[in-house]
Amino acid sequence: MPTLFVLLIVWGVLTAVLIALLIYRGTLTMHEDDQLFLGESESHMAQEQVEIMAKVNKLGPLKVLGTVSAVMFLGIASVYVYQGWMQQ
Repeated sequence: MPTLFVLLIVWGVLTAVLIALLIYRGTLTMHEDDQLFLGESESHMAQEQVEIMAKVNKLGPLKVLGTVSAVMFLGIASVYVYQGWMQQ
């Protein structure tokens, strides 16, 4: 199997995972409030916000995943150009 094809498959899977995680983070942060004014009866809402923030914080490596995807894209482009140059 050609190297370029394998790299494209790995990059595609990695990028699909990245996009899915970005969508998931977006749906989580949709339910997040910037500021809450709670009394004793609404303390469950504060707990929900803490749980949402814990889930969002678990998605911290998204920057790393995005960087890896971008570097792989540049690597694939470099391999493609190199292979085209060597065939001429």
